[in-house]
Amino acid sequence: MRDLLKFTPLGLVALAMVNTVQAGDVSILAADLTNQGNNTWSVNVTLKHDDTGWDHYADNWRLVDAKGSVLGDRVLYHPHVNEQPFTRSLNAINIPEMAVQQGDTLYIEAHDKRHGWTDNRLSLDLSQVKNGHLKVAY
Repeated sequence: MRDLLKFTPLGLVALAMVNTVQAGDVSILAADLTNQGNNTWSVNVTLKHDDTGWDHYADNWRLVDAKGSVLGDRVLYHPHVNEQPFTRSLNAINIPEMAVQQGDTLYIEAHDKRHGWTDNRLSLDLSQVKNGHLKVAY
């Protein structure tokens, strides 16, 4: 099967499509959470994406719980063609105290204008919070 994909026109088209989709995904490289008090948190997220301009760039990241409820949403208003990777922050995100105490898992999701939400999420294990801080790298 591998030889068939390599040497037929259909195989070459299929491989090109796979590479295009993979190249379009936003990579979530890291997240840094800091407790600001009263269940509010600051979140810094580092993304990498092959932004090409206004029609194709990473335009959003969000923090969600295990049920998919959005806890924080950071819109990115412009392309970062010459700034890769890049980090953007969101403050005053309410993370319920019970979620931290129970060691719930939250997720960072990222979006780009052409491909939508990436399937590759960054998991944040709240049981690893130490002194009000959690840093996770992919």
